[in-house]
Amino acid sequence: MKVVLIVLDSFGVGAMPDAEKFGDVGSNTYVNTYNATGVELPNMRLLGLNNIDGVNLSKDTTIGRYGRMRELTNAKDTTAGHYEICGLVLPNPYPTFPNGFPKELMDMLESELGVGFLGNEVASGTEIIARLGREHLLTRKPIIYTSADSVLQIACHEDVYSVKELYAMCEKARAICSGKYNVGRIIARPFGTNDKGEFYRLEARRDYALEPPADTLLDKLKKNGKDVVCIGKIEDIFCHKGITESYHSKNNTEGIEEIIKASARGDIDGLVFANLNDTDMLYGHRNDPQGYANALKQFDDVIPTIIDNLSDEDILIITADHGCDPTTPSTDHSREYVPLLVYGKELKGNINLGTLDGFDNISKAILNLFGIEKHEDKLFVKGDN
Repeated sequence: MKVVLIVLDSFGVGAMPDAEKFGDVGSNTYVNTYNATGVELPNMRLLGLNNIDGVNLSKDTTIGRYGRMRELTNAKDTTAGHYEICGLVLPNPYPTFPNGFPKELMDMLESELGVGFLGNEVASGTEIIARLGREHLLTRKPIIYTSADSVLQIACHEDVYSVKELYAMCEKARAICSGKYNVGRIIARPFGTNDKGEFYRLEARRDYALEPPADTLLDKLKKNGKDVVCIGKIEDIFCHKGITESYHSKNNTEGIEEIIKASARGDIDGLVFANLNDTDMLYGHRNDPQGYANALKQFDDVIPTIIDNLSDEDILIITADHGCDPTTPSTDHSREYVPLLVYGKELKGNINLGTLDGFDNISKAILNLFGIEKHEDKLFVKGDN
């Protein structure tokens, strides 16, 4: 038996009650993208997407169970969202750096890496390489920037530093940015030049996260002899902990191919855990609702194949880690509910799971399903009595 858990990165379904604290009132990644583009997602709709509270685009008879989840962690970033999905609610989110990184930290980075830096500011990744890329080529100084998340991002042109050299920089930065500064992720952002002379990001991003402070769903499954097959950036988010197999896809096309292959495997007893990141990285942060819609459609089109591949006892879960509404002025993540779509050939469908407190309801249900821990199961049991 396997659970196929797919995170559509940043696919939020409406602002949470505390969204005002995060500057995200009115955000609704799915509904606003739908209103802007008219995107139709018939297969997620059949699972219950349009029936979710706060979406309410239609009232369909569905083959899946559907609901939304409220994040318990006081954050709206990748790490916090994925941790919580896997049962780890951070009491204090990792620090952010709205004014750039402190001089002491920058001095340590310069000393250890042997080079000065450009930037050190909150910025959009595509904007900052367009603005500072020429200076980077002339000075060989890497570009450092951050966002509303706890991240330190290092961007280097492939003609100045190879991708391998950039990764080595980020590994050193990871060691420096742990402990006192506790930066959630160091992200390698290699870029190149296209035929028009414009800078563009390469598909060789790599994340260097802090190690989870406690065991997650992945650790618990692995320690109990279960398979944990990860696709996309999951391995980076969890520092390769609790994983038995990993496939680091460069984009959604590769990630979807790996999901289809894994969903068809009969030898997996445990979890297939995938992140599809293009919605967030390529379209949410760049305020591109049509691109976002196209990425959603690309995934929606393969859902029937994934479902056909499942055995009678397998379960499919589709969710997200936060929002990133491409229709708002902000280019940052948004504090939103995330969707919860659950399907199994032996699970009764057409059930509204309502609003669940905590992304960790997923972890609890999976651990309960495999008999590893006893928890109230709000996903798989409801309506079967």
